[in-house]
Amino acid sequence: MDVLLGVLLTFLLLVFSVLNGVFVGYALLAGFFAFAFIAWKRKFSVRAIARMAWVGGGKALHVIRVFVLIGGLTSIWMASGTVPGIIYYGIMYLNPKYFLLYAFLISSLVSFLLGTSLGTASTIGVALALIARSGNINMSMLAGAVMSGVYFGDRCSPMSSSAYLVATLTGTRQYENIKNMLKSGALPFIAALTCYLILSLLNPLTSLDMKTTSEIVKAFDINILVLVPVLLVLLFSLLRARIEYTISIGLVSAFGIAMALNHYGFLELTRFIVTGFAMEPESPLRGMLKGGGLLSMVKASIVVLISCALSGIYDGTGMLKDIETLMMKARSRRSLFVRTLAVSVGTASFGCSQTIATVLTHQIMRKSYESRKIDQYQFAFDLENTGIVLAAMIPWNVAAFAVTSSLGVDNVGYLPYAFYLYLLPLFGISGIGSWRKLKS
Repeated sequence: MDVLLGVLLTFLLLVFSVLNGVFVGYALLAGFFAFAFIAWKRKFSVRAIARMAWVGGGKALHVIRVFVLIGGLTSIWMASGTVPGIIYYGIMYLNPKYFLLYAFLISSLVSFLLGTSLGTASTIGVALALIARSGNINMSMLAGAVMSGVYFGDRCSPMSSSAYLVATLTGTRQYENIKNMLKSGALPFIAALTCYLILSLLNPLTSLDMKTTSEIVKAFDINILVLVPVLLVLLFSLLRARIEYTISIGLVSAFGIAMALNHYGFLELTRFIVTGFAMEPESPLRGMLKGGGLLSMVKASIVVLISCALSGIYDGTGMLKDIETLMMKARSRRSLFVRTLAVSVGTASFGCSQTIATVLTHQIMRKSYESRKIDQYQFAFDLENTGIVLAAMIPWNVAAFAVTSSLGVDNVGYLPYAFYLYLLPLFGISGIGSWRKLKS
């Protein structure tokens, strides 16, 4: 009963935080102390509880290091013209007749390159939303296409912090996971493309406002050189270099381009790395091209740290033992995937954060996979195809709320049109192109 009360309290605090724009870390910290108190009431010493939290929190350190690098990379890619260049070339080749299809494809490409759902939504997503509004496109359809696209990359990009989190939790190699994600996501991606093609033909863009591209050209020196950091990141990803090295190479190359082409000084770029990129106050692009930086990853890092520490308490005290036992009754591989999916929906609804959902689902389902001798690559595969994408289907989850807020759209209207997000788990349940053909 005490665990249920702790879960209910944390859930209510998290939902309140998300809906009122309060940092979820405060609610999560309150939940941490609530469960620490429950552990103490169950006769665990304060020292033992602290040790559990320390061991659990230690798992977050590798992830936080990558978070910091990604924050720096994002800001410098904006300053160098890399992100503006991607937006520019993406919009320039838009065909109004297939706008929604292009919105999905461009969002997918940018999210794969940047590895961040919110970063993609707040840059190319905002640009697409401006075009959609001026061209009388249904904004719920546009939001569904963008939401599907931004979580395509969030799930399988070598730059993705959530993909790195899954790899860290399961002790797997990230590039091997990415290969599995790309293979398993091919058929759902094609199915989503078909859906967006049909929607596009039924809802063409009535006009194409090129104001965004003209402002980008005024503010940045846009040429093929600004895409060099992207090519280097892709190259080193194909070579399977350590993710820290890959991000660092992308950051250093963009740093040089920002100095050479856009004439930023060394100290100014260093400030961007720390505090994030920002255009001049009078720039029309200021609302679109901003953010990144080490400080932007502090909140995400805190959420990961507290979530992992809380997971350590769950693990050390056995609070979730009853749920773990229930999950271990799965009799087939499909049944295990369905249970992982159900737990992911529950933790994404309860945790209000993609990170919390991933950590808790891993905690609850780990023993079920171990007992059936299913290797960790398949476990990582299931986590990516459930919690990582389904978190964006929960309107009050930060994964959804942050994106819809960036786009300025209704926070539930996108749900019927986010095809890729629910096609992935549906294909997973069927076994078509998913775990049946997975090779570790």
